[in-house]
Amino acid sequence: MAYLINLVNFKDTRGELTVLDNAERLLPFKIKRVFYIYRVDESVRGGHRHHETIQAAICINGTCAVWNDDGEQQTEFLLDTPSKCLILESKDWHKMYKFSPDAVLLVFASTTFDSSDYIYEPYPSKA
Repeated sequence: MAYLINLVNFKDTRGELTVLDNAERLLPFKIKRVFYIYRVDESVRGGHRHHETIQAAICINGTCAVWNDDGEQQTEFLLDTPSKCLILESKDWHKMYKFSPDAVLLVFASTTFDSSDYIYEPYPSKA
């Protein structure tokens, strides 16, 4: 199941600094790919899970929501500060939406891009 971790954040009169120091210890994977999503209109992004890839998502500017389904539980996460990091395991079918106009979503991934790693079909409804 997806979960949030709080990153180390320093704040003083000059501004704020959020640190992802020693990422191999903090994240449950070694970073192989980095990408960011920005200038999103009303679209929904994501809409998939993975066979292997684990991701860490940080909204470094603005806000966005992430809806997650791990096949057992559905949860919505609000990413509204750069010190929140959402860990998405490979089994987590997720979509990102409600992007504020200034949102920048930074994502670290455990694998390089491979189109065969993506599973687009959502889990069956339990209703």
